[in-house]
Amino acid sequence: MQEQLQYLINQSSFTRKPTAELAPFHYDELAKALDFHRTIPGYAPTPLFHLPQLAKTLGVGELYLKDESFRFGLKAFKALGGAYAMARHIADFLEMDISELPYEVMISDEIRKKLNGVTFATTTDGNHGRGVAWMARQLKQKAVVYMPKGSSQERLDAILREGAVAEIVDMNYDDAVRMTAEMAEKYGWIVVQDTAWDGYEEIPLWIMQGYGTLMLESLSQLHEVPPTHIFVQAGVGSFAGMVQGMVTAAYGKQAPKVIVAEARIADCLYQSAVSGKADAIPVGGDLQTVMAGLACGEANSIGWNLLRDYSAAFFSCPDAVATRGMRILGNPLPGDPHIISGESGAVTTGLLSILMQSPVYQSVKEELGLDENARVLVISTEGDTDPERYRDIVWDGELPSFKQF
Repeated sequence: MQEQLQYLINQSSFTRKPTAELAPFHYDELAKALDFHRTIPGYAPTPLFHLPQLAKTLGVGELYLKDESFRFGLKAFKALGGAYAMARHIADFLEMDISELPYEVMISDEIRKKLNGVTFATTTDGNHGRGVAWMARQLKQKAVVYMPKGSSQERLDAILREGAVAEIVDMNYDDAVRMTAEMAEKYGWIVVQDTAWDGYEEIPLWIMQGYGTLMLESLSQLHEVPPTHIFVQAGVGSFAGMVQGMVTAAYGKQAPKVIVAEARIADCLYQSAVSGKADAIPVGGDLQTVMAGLACGEANSIGWNLLRDYSAAFFSCPDAVATRGMRILGNPLPGDPHIISGESGAVTTGLLSILMQSPVYQSVKEELGLDENARVLVISTEGDTDPERYRDIVWDGELPSFKQF
């Protein structure tokens, strides 16, 4: 039997006084990251695609997709956060403002001599670690990357090709994060992790601000007219929290409704929302899901606070939701663009399609205001970062798609 979606329409913003800090997500703060990213060779805004035929078929007014498969040649958005956090660390170490350290200055012999070598360390399911390894190579520094059990060999190989020391360890993602922090303490490495915890919040916040470049680009491409709904995927919640923080800071009560999609096996944000507690609760276990980039069981505390206070809904999605989205985007309706979206990237499109087309979720669709007047933005956070797995799913039907009509 097909697994059902699990969901919570979030009423906390009406019943609880928001406490999440919005100041770090105002335009001026996020623009610092965009300005730095623009100095990196190869930077260009990723495309925002209009999908009019899919919108018509699903019954929404407009549908736009931000395609991060074009980001820096890495096929994923993650480098935005890691690169900015690494740059901010260097700026702070040198007691300089990030505006004084564009990329060409940061890699100069003078700056490198002052740094005397930095090793950046992280845990990753693939995309974040590759981004950190890539940026370390750009900066002519070192990177150490650990991946949890079950990680793709192809994603590990991509990280190794960036020149990092990297391996797959026999533990889940969250335990690997703790191990990385212990190793960094022992060897003097700088941890670049988007999971925030007590005493480790500055770098995760910089990572979140780095992700803001994606949203600043999107709004520019939408001619500064915000969508009514934004579907975002979440692992630890750093990216989703940034989206929520940015639109809330920018638009207040008129902000788009942010709808959060998680992998069923790693749905720590959904479970935290259901609990009704102020603090996030963890989800344990092996966290094996096709949505490898979302296989995180412990929330970023900064992101969780923003999502708890302001998000419209949380959805816990079986793997088949992601595979449905991959196939929809990879086999477009006539007139719509062909989009290669990976497992974690496509879950938002899969979720939107199910909500709009299945009578099972008619009341949910109505409560969220998803109708012919809705102007929806979905973000494909990755392309085929594991091409063989992508073909196994889209070409050969490795996993079933979600069909419950």
